[in-house]
Amino acid sequence: MTMQTTVGRGSNEGNQVGERMTREVLQVDNLRVWFHTPAGLVRAVDGVDLRVNQGETLGIVGESGSGKSVMARAIMKILPPNAEVLEGSRIVLDGRDLARVNPKKEKHLWGVDLAMVFQDPMTSLTPVMTVGRQLSETLRYHKKLGRVAARAEAVDLLRRVGIPEPAKRYNYYPHNLSGGMRQRVTIALAISCSPKLLIADEPTTALDVTVQHQILNLLQSLQESASMSMILVTHDLGVVAGRADHIAVMYAGRVVERAPTRQLFAHMRHPYTRALIDAIPRVGMPSQARLASIPGRPPVIIDPPPGCSFAPRCPSAQERCLKETPKLESGTDSPGHGTACFFPLGTAAGDEARRRNVEAGTTAAGAPVSPATVV
Repeated sequence: MTMQTTVGRGSNEGNQVGERMTREVLQVDNLRVWFHTPAGLVRAVDGVDLRVNQGETLGIVGESGSGKSVMARAIMKILPPNAEVLEGSRIVLDGRDLARVNPKKEKHLWGVDLAMVFQDPMTSLTPVMTVGRQLSETLRYHKKLGRVAARAEAVDLLRRVGIPEPAKRYNYYPHNLSGGMRQRVTIALAISCSPKLLIADEPTTALDVTVQHQILNLLQSLQESASMSMILVTHDLGVVAGRADHIAVMYAGRVVERAPTRQLFAHMRHPYTRALIDAIPRVGMPSQARLASIPGRPPVIIDPPPGCSFAPRCPSAQERCLKETPKLESGTDSPGHGTACFFPLGTAAGDEARRRNVEAGTTAAGAPVSPATVV
């Protein structure tokens, strides 16, 4: 997907935030999720803090393996058996501490308080049940509707998500529908009980660009009409540019930059965020132009070495970056903009670090640097 020109929702972010209800729907503090594997302990999510207010959209961005989906599943409480949410992690939904919810009652959270749209609709729908029956079953269980009322509401949900001839499609099986239609059905399932928080985990990954745009617009329209909070998980900053109120950039299980959308795009601080932006294809690029990429590979998160996890790939890396792990901190000039970097972009320290690396031709981690490498 190409970079969008519109950044941030609404024409005046200050007025927009002021008009919205500021009740906090989700609070995540020091979330740590580790996996026990034969190869060792995988620190998939390592100390994440998040806030989502009512009616707001939080975009979570990062490469594959950065911990985005694991974090989303931890909030939903659908982690696999070998995952461990460490003591001290805290997830509060609308004032309710999810860690204290009886496991037998977790199913009463799903759909009513929390809902999720997964990456692949074919694997999240039951292949041997019609889509209408899957919707009706959800409505009858959570809303205690009768058979006729549940069917009528299910057909209306299919209509709301843009499925043509909803009464006819009610009797279709998932394999009778296209990928875009299946994803619309999963969205209908997710919003069927009007959840307080909707998590969309890369909902357009398997879809073509045109259908991607339609699905993202549908999610935004449904979220705004119901004043529902939403977490939009993606690897593409272009997707969240015009749809999220705030953005959190994740790398190696940690949030490395967090800010209101307009502020993040106007004043990027972390080199990883800048690298993600540079990797987005632009409209008007020559057909044979070489696409930008981030050098190196994502880090191994089994017993990671000390220091900043992005240091081996960072053009600004210094000796300090190899020994200490930076904390997510806000600058005095931008209290809502947090960055986990010792040498952030747009600062004197960051400019000096990059100048030294260009002169030396290499970073402290040994990565080659040239003037073209550095923004």
